[in-house]
Amino acid sequence: MTRIIAGAARGVRLDVPGSGTRPTSDRVRESLFGALESMDALTGARALDLYAGSGALGLESLSRGAVSLDLVEKSRPAASVIRKNADAVAKAMGEASARVHESAVQTFLKRAESRWDLVFTDPPYDLSDDAMTGDLIALAPRLSPDAVVVIERGSRATPPDVSAAGLEIFREKTYGDTAMWWAQPVDESQSR
Repeated sequence: MTRIIAGAARGVRLDVPGSGTRPTSDRVRESLFGALESMDALTGARALDLYAGSGALGLESLSRGAVSLDLVEKSRPAASVIRKNADAVAKAMGEASARVHESAVQTFLKRAESRWDLVFTDPPYDLSDDAMTGDLIALAPRLSPDAVVVIERGSRATPPDVSAAGLEIFREKTYGDTAMWWAQPVDESQSR
């Protein structure tokens, strides 16, 4: 069972699409969000969840203080599940600003006009390194200067090439077969 762990929608059960997705475990989400809270990266954040699957990562951020959330998922059945989950979270919170975009990640990012402070990208583990780099390059112009980007991949994956997108890794952690890298925009004023 997947559920919202903490915050205003704590305990809300989330449906998981029947196939093609790999929800982040409660243990990994608990560790991830504990660290994000200690960095004060959640309160007031404009969040984006790429390859959203069930929407668990993005919806957890909304429950814990993000002010808006965009969830991007190409699969029509998964996007339908995300809409249902977002409605359940909104009902528990009394109100929540979550928008579900049924779109490929690259297509969405090329059309996007928003800026985000907190981004989760949890693509299928078989997504190629080149495709991952392409996503990060397309995302970079849409990030706020102090944004945090959390990249989740299989523990056997090579670290993402964040430098091509003007980002730098500042934290990494492995949980069993899951690896996470945390990246942020390079502060250009520091490199001069």
